[in-house]
Amino acid sequence: MIHNAAVGYRESRRLTADSLPHVFAINTLSVYILTALIGKPKRLVYLSSGMHRQADANLDDIFWRKRRWNGSAAYAESKLHDAMLAFAIARRWPGVFSNSLEPGWVPTRMGGPDASDDMDQAHRTQAWLAASDDAQAQVTGQYFYHLRPLTPNPQSKDAALQNRLIALCEELSDVHLMV
Repeated sequence: MIHNAAVGYRESRRLTADSLPHVFAINTLSVYILTALIGKPKRLVYLSSGMHRQADANLDDIFWRKRRWNGSAAYAESKLHDAMLAFAIARRWPGVFSNSLEPGWVPTRMGGPDASDDMDQAHRTQAWLAASDDAQAQVTGQYFYHLRPLTPNPQSKDAALQNRLIALCEELSDVHLMV
């Protein structure tokens, strides 16, 4: 399973029918719900972004009530959450290869025409982690960029923050992650 759906960083503040900021609902909560509902696959791949490195998890204000809305910050935060989910699943489901990656800043509709990364490289790490027999792809709890391990934001590896995020997602969705 590759978690790739997302809305971008130029988003204005909009709320879902459940009064959730739509960036969080789409980029974080839906990823959690899909993971919880599909059972335990052999591999899970979560797309993050290099923007996650400058983000703070902000689990005390995921609704953006204490902060002024910033679409770029909301996107970066959601991509940090995705990495946190990947690493939480890696801890909780030892038989599953669960990893996160950044595809790079590529010239897509989301990235825009000025994006400077190699479009041909963007998909390779996803496919490699999802299906390769390469021993280097059969790992769990890692972060990658262009087929190479990369150090993620330290908050993404914080088990206490991961647990808080999962508890928050469980509470908001009423969908519980199997043990």
